[in-house]
Amino acid sequence: MTQELDLDAVIRQRIRGLRLARGWSLDSLAARCFISPSSLSRIETGHRRIALDQLVPIARALGTTLDALVESVEDEDVVIRPEPEHAKGLTTWLLSREGALNGVTVAKMRITPDRETKQPQVHPGREWFTVLSGTVRLQLGERTILVDPGQAAEFSTMVPHAIGAHAGPVEILTIFDHDGDRAHLHGPDGDRAKQPASKDRPKK
Repeated sequence: MTQELDLDAVIRQRIRGLRLARGWSLDSLAARCFISPSSLSRIETGHRRIALDQLVPIARALGTTLDALVESVEDEDVVIRPEPEHAKGLTTWLLSREGALNGVTVAKMRITPDRETKQPQVHPGREWFTVLSGTVRLQLGERTILVDPGQAAEFSTMVPHAIGAHAGPVEILTIFDHDGDRAHLHGPDGDRAKQPASKDRPKK
């Protein structure tokens, strides 16, 4: 019973929080979901029981889903403990879970000059990265761009592109959409590159 009450309170907070994030008044949201402002106010403040037939239009009006609105608040482990994945000249740490952040993947990469040179890739979407250390050599179409520590780059991935290290190792924090994830972090068979056996891994 307590868990139901806690979830009920969270749902009310989500409705109010999403409404305020959009800068909407009670009247504005009520008009969008065809519920009276007084009823919506009582829902948000806990003075009225939440009914499923009310949550559906509220979720739709707020631009979310019913599942997201009523998602349980379990004590899941929020800490991500990335394991390095190694390839020649490249180490990758995944900093997001599968399917998280609206389908984007966050990763930290360490690239060294001995990374195998790949043909510039093309795929739908956009990519973004920021340089943590070293200098990145970004090949973008016919251009070669050097990106220094503290700088970031964002570009259309419909332009042929390749990221490498310039004059020494480089570390970047990058965000891929679904297409970028498949192009850069998966092998040709569509599976994420597996870590080598422990005996083949570089020593720290």
